[in-house]
Amino acid sequence: MKFFRRKSDKPRAGATDVDAGSATVTHRLTKELARAESLALMLAMSRAAAVVDVADYLAGIYIYDWERLSKFWESQDAIGEYLQGICRISPQRWHHWIEFYDKERRSEKHRGGEFASSAKDQASYSRPLGQSRDLQSILKRAEAIAPHHDRFERRTIPILTTECVLLAIARDEDSEIGRKLRETGLDVPRLEQAARNPRHAPLHGENVE
Repeated sequence: MKFFRRKSDKPRAGATDVDAGSATVTHRLTKELARAESLALMLAMSRAAAVVDVADYLAGIYIYDWERLSKFWESQDAIGEYLQGICRISPQRWHHWIEFYDKERRSEKHRGGEFASSAKDQASYSRPLGQSRDLQSILKRAEAIAPHHDRFERRTIPILTTECVLLAIARDEDSEIGRKLRETGLDVPRLEQAARNPRHAPLHGENVE
């Protein structure tokens, strides 16, 4: 599994070290989750949102990793229709995203791991949005779930995977999104097993961008 390292390891929005009084990196993202996050950013920008919300992040995870994550649902139609609704994406646009990212993943293998960015991707990086408080809370929950960690500036920080974040969303009892996500037929126990006990541990120190 490959990791994503942000340029200059810049801290994410809302991750604040209270003791030091300054922003700090609190986790790493796997390469797959980082790309899902960039898609979530694009989705939020496409609807002129002020921040990236949980719904955007959830849609980004599903669209980018839909083929691998589909095993956690009895019916892909239910989750697809739900996400289209909460993200206000037309069925045509929804399928466009899925087909585009599926094609990117396949072509990436032939390019030796290089992921091509579209003009829209580049625009999203140049005008980044912050994360909503709800999303920051979800990522904090995911940090507690993550079974693997990395070293950063003499600290140990968790490595977030798509399964960890998806489980954190589904386990949020106070969230309407979490409740409806469970109602789509998500196999939460199976997802939890995959998130907490992955078959393959990350390769520490390798394939870091």
